[in-house]
Amino acid sequence: MNYFRLSINFLLTVILAAVLMTGCNQGKQASVDADKLREYAGDLINKALYRQAIQEYQKYLDQYNIDTRERANVNYIIANTYFERLKDYENALTYYLKIKHLFAENTLMPEVNKKIVACLERLERTEDAQQVLDEAVQLDPSRIQKKRPGEVVARIGTREITQGDLDFELNQLPPSLREQLNDRNKKMEFLREYVATELLYDTAKRSGFEKDPEVIEGAFQAKKALMVRKLLQDRVAGKVDITDSDIELYYQAHKDDFATKDKDGKVIEQKPLSEVRQQVTQALTQQKYQEAYISLIEKMIRAEDVTFYESRVK
Repeated sequence: MNYFRLSINFLLTVILAAVLMTGCNQGKQASVDADKLREYAGDLINKALYRQAIQEYQKYLDQYNIDTRERANVNYIIANTYFERLKDYENALTYYLKIKHLFAENTLMPEVNKKIVACLERLERTEDAQQVLDEAVQLDPSRIQKKRPGEVVARIGTREITQGDLDFELNQLPPSLREQLNDRNKKMEFLREYVATELLYDTAKRSGFEKDPEVIEGAFQAKKALMVRKLLQDRVAGKVDITDSDIELYYQAHKDDFATKDKDGKVIEQKPLSEVRQQVTQALTQQKYQEAYISLIEKMIRAEDVTFYESRVK
């Protein structure tokens, strides 16, 4: 009897060890399978098999024990696939909301909130979109825009536009255009256009156009042009210094340029400096600016060892 019991105990021990070994092996295999499944789902995305990819990603979430950060990232991939590839905004919203409620501490949340608003707007649920925006501002007070002083002249949701904001925008216009907006009705028209632009800009941002390649390139080119203009103001325009003596000398050397001429170009009347002083000053300023500009560029070409291959230009 004791021998029989020992045999049974030994057999149970062997079976238990086998079960434990199998479990360990299955655990290792599961990890390998999870990596392969995620890689497979990514390959389906690359091959534009979006719905099939979503199915595999969902299997990955359902069948494998993955950490919270990875789970949030995969849900975000699924949400973006619905949003950007399939234009299925209801399903995209479902997954974005899942991230918001189950993985609220994730670093993806700022982007998730933007996409939730974009989904709601595409589903024509503007009031819900505004509520999400208001909630985001309450959670992050730094997003509240500081207003310029003055009476409130318009309101976009909870955002106030003041007379100071309006005056600031008007002052950005060229003087000639600003002069055309000097009465109340014209300013009201400008305010409506300003609000319309803000609404369109906000919607474009929430729609993800700030990441559009053309927008990114256009913003870069605009920034480059602005930086060049600022540099020229500092290094060229800022160096142009004109005295009364310079104006007098330039006028004497170019009198005919400011004279009254007949149809054949023959001078029929010389104009005194007092009459054409403004035109003379402008012409002299332009000349000095051009000279300073050429001097600056030539210095840069020498400093940077620039070489031109004219024969290769076709």
